[in-house]
Amino acid sequence: ERLKADPDIGPQIRAVPEEASWIGGDLTLAIMSNVFIGNPASSFASFIAKSRLALGFGHSYMFRAKDENGKWKTVCGDHCVFDRTIQEVRA
Repeated sequence: ERLKADPDIGPQIRAVPEEASWIGGDLTLAIMSNVFIGNPASSFASFIAKSRLALGFGHSYMFRAKDENGKWKTVCGDHCVFDRTIQEVRA
């Protein structure tokens, strides 16, 4: 909901209606999307980020944090989805 309310990102978001949603379609949409914003604690997000990397896509924003000025920055690149010290069993 916060992303939808964002003045910059919100207008760009295309939501899939609940009645049209199923796991295979949701994974395909996430993998093939222009940008994927994932939760590093989610095994689905890790799978999606790995799949995107394997297909040559980047822009899997899973490791982001706000800096001291409140701006978002990448704290670990896309390669982190394969790092067992960061992702534990999901790597």
